[in-house]
Amino acid sequence: MKCSGSKQWRYCKPWALCVVTVLCTFDRPALADPTNSERAASLRSEARNHEYGNGVPRDPLKAVQLYCEASRLGDVEAQYNLGWMYANGRGIARDDETAAYFFAMAAKQGDALSQRMLRQVGDPPAKPPECLFDSDGNDIVDKVMPEHKKVMDLVLKLAPEYGIQPRLAMAIIRAESNFNPGAVSPKNAQGLMQLIPETADRFNVKKPFDPEQNIRGGLAYLRWLLAYFKGDVTLVAAAYNAGEGAVNRFGGIPPFPETQGYVKRIREIFKREDHPFDPGITSPSPEMPRITSRRLM
Repeated sequence: MKCSGSKQWRYCKPWALCVVTVLCTFDRPALADPTNSERAASLRSEARNHEYGNGVPRDPLKAVQLYCEASRLGDVEAQYNLGWMYANGRGIARDDETAAYFFAMAAKQGDALSQRMLRQVGDPPAKPPECLFDSDGNDIVDKVMPEHKKVMDLVLKLAPEYGIQPRLAMAIIRAESNFNPGAVSPKNAQGLMQLIPETADRFNVKKPFDPEQNIRGGLAYLRWLLAYFKGDVTLVAAAYNAGEGAVNRFGGIPPFPETQGYVKRIREIFKREDHPFDPGITSPSPEMPRITSRRLM
């Protein structure tokens, strides 16, 4: 079917389905700050490129991630587009309730097309789509102090630039430093994402206690680990804690109680076994065949 509206690129076509999780919070009002408006427009434009494959490989998951952040910043078109993707199963599993939630966001801002679409998909759920929830089902954003929310805002802003789902970065920060930008470990790991000096140097972090620099360094490392371990969240979490060398040496999670507990905490928060990765970042670990075969035994 074709959706009516002034924007001619809003078409509803069937596409292959895949499972995707929304990874940001949506209960915040639209922001009037021009900087946020400009960023939201940029995120929406990038999301459209990934949704339609304009100049980049088509990537519905990344499109959702980028639309998600633009929606959080109050962008009506992004809210509509994300609702439309769910309503029509455009590269993701069709989900009318989730679609209704996003259409309702845009409808509240006066978007007439979203109001019409909302009548087609039904009433939105009272609770936001699953995002940033801990293992007990509690909203992490609601549980933290105001200064911690600033960290979350930074993650939600920066993670899409590195192709990292914000929820994974949040899980790492929570486990590493509990949102303390001044944290230092006995091994001299520093800052929010607890970068040791070697890792900070490796990813060009000059000021490890600067929240943005630290998060960028941690996201760059996560992006590398995801490519190195082919998106396997368990191996990535183990490597972030114990180093990729230890994971290679033991052919999986090292037998260290600290690392095993760490991996469990990350998985409880992130709730997914795999994460998309960019194979162009680095070649996979030479131990991946051995690790895979051990799991099949």
